[in-house]
Amino acid sequence: MTAARDLLRQASAGLRTLLVLTVVLGVLYPAAILLVGLAVPGRAGGSMIEVAGRPAGSSLIGQPFEGDQWFLPRPSVAGDGYDAQASGGSNLGPNSEELLGTVRERTAAVAQREGVPASQVPPDAVTASASGLDPDISPAYAALQVRRVAQARGLSVRDVTSLVAQSTAGRDAGIIGDSTVNVVTLNAALAQPARARQG
Repeated sequence: MTAARDLLRQASAGLRTLLVLTVVLGVLYPAAILLVGLAVPGRAGGSMIEVAGRPAGSSLIGQPFEGDQWFLPRPSVAGDGYDAQASGGSNLGPNSEELLGTVRERTAAVAQREGVPASQVPPDAVTASASGLDPDISPAYAALQVRRVAQARGLSVRDVTSLVAQSTAGRDAGIIGDSTVNVVTLNAALAQPARARQG
């Protein structure tokens, strides 16, 4: 009789614990996280960017752009390029002949496209990010592309440089990482009707 009563008491305590944890971890905690996410502008909704009132992408995920009228992102090795379902890097190390050959080819192509010596091509112009989905480039790579984009769009170098500055983010907390330029937001600014003369 005592053993049965102990078993019933333990089962009751376990059931109460299960119910309390289900409410706390299954309802209250997710609701709190949702509210915090909704309080942060843009992030919980996917940080969508609109051009002329239509969704054009997310500022958090890189995408390919082609043509002289666009700023070009870093190379991507995620699937066929910027494939979110195949996110990842090449896993080739610094001693890989395949990687070195690819970097040489990309360097020559960027130098030719931008009309500069190969020594002026920044590393992020020729190397893919670890995710293959990085929307950011260095300010140096953005500056290298300003003249080409301005010429293709019939805009002044000053105007395009100003747009680059608007899409530039500083270091996190002022000390972590490097400044970056978000190519997706920058190209979205270029695609706005007032500037989409030749885009």
